Amino acid sequence: MATTRTKMYRIAAPFVFLLVMLVCQPATAAKLPIRVGVTVALSGQYDAPGSVELEGIQMWVHDINQRGALLGRKVELVYYDDESDPQTSARLYERLINEDKVDLLLGPYGSDITLAASSVAEKYQFPMVATGAAGDNIWTRGYRNIFGVDDVATHYMDLLIELASGAGLKTIALVYADNDFPRKVAAGVRARAAEHGMQIVFDREYAQEGADYTRLITGMQAAHPELVIGGTYLDDSIAIVREAKRHNFSPKAFAFTVGPALKEFVTTLGDDANGIMGVVAWMRSAAMPMAMDFSYRYKAKFGHNASVQAALGYGGAQVLEAAVRLAGSLDKDAIREQLGKMMFQSLVGRYLVDKTGRQTAKSTYVMQIQNGWRLLVLPKELQDAKVQYPFKPWSER
Repeated sequence: MATTRTKMYRIAAPFVFLLVMLVCQPATAAKLPIRVGVTVALSGQYDAPGSVELEGIQMWVHDINQRGALLGRKVELVYYDDESDPQTSARLYERLINEDKVDLLLGPYGSDITLAASSVAEKYQFPMVATGAAGDNIWTRGYRNIFGVDDVATHYMDLLIELASGAGLKTIALVYADNDFPRKVAAGVRARAAEHGMQIVFDREYAQEGADYTRLITGMQAAHPELVIGGTYLDDSIAIVREAKRHNFSPKAFAFTVGPALKEFVTTLGDDANGIMGVVAWMRSAAMPMAMDFSYRYKAKFGHNASVQAALGYGGAQVLEAAVRLAGSLDKDAIREQLGKMMFQSLVGRYLVDKTGRQTAKSTYVMQIQNGWRLLVLPKELQDAKVQYPFKPWSER
């Protein structure tokens, strides 16, 4: 009898083991984390905004896991340094999709890098939320898989130009880096200036690497503009301000993209940063929904104040999370459908895109550095402080 039982066990055991594996495998798979892939600029020309954008995404991962889970699973972030290079980013997104087998994608920092990365997402029909890109031509290629959270670059300066026109300014000097985002900012400035009857008296593109800032400033100075608008990043905006001071060039207002919103702008320039305006997608302001709570927790976690790039990283991830929850799965078609039609309020503002994935519901804000603080000054209903105008001449400081 024992022999018979032993034989029956030997016959049945493999089938029992197989049954256990089939029953347990889905439960085990369900407990695996959802993997979110992204490349970020941790070196190269975009390292300052790229590194804080990564922190914003990392904080979202922390928050979502603290809340519980996404679709019943923890979230894991897989990221690589794209070295501020479009081709490197594209190659790394191939790796994220094919080797790391990520479930979800967030876009990199920089419009030029997002242009390259989104082509990879389109190749694999993999939805991607652009966290740090505003170049208009990202959304003019007929792609189905790239969705923006920020206003497009051609509208970045709308509120600033409206302010300048209302103050009676008539002349603009326009300078911008030789990159996709600044070029689109410049195109928008030309269009808005014409609508407001303002004249662009100086219009110049410069190389991000090795720019002749002396020539740029002396050229502007000779044109006598009342307002200087720069389609800039961090290092070039700092260089322009320094060179303007050296030549005692004091128009009635300076306004730049990217640079003034970063803490390095103020820490590098010190008092020389006061009075400079910046155009931003988000500000750490008590009047903006969720901003103070996010800022408090962000500083506690990372040891410094949140910048717009950190908020864009967090807000872009929130948008992706909302699409997944609405889809109820990780199915790419279902997520793409939700990203294309949903309305949502993220940290950085309203989310609603057109059929190209271009953001239509969000606008930009104007901040100004006053006594070393970055303060929201426009729109008026959200302002932390009134605009200090005109710019105090260098000779009077």
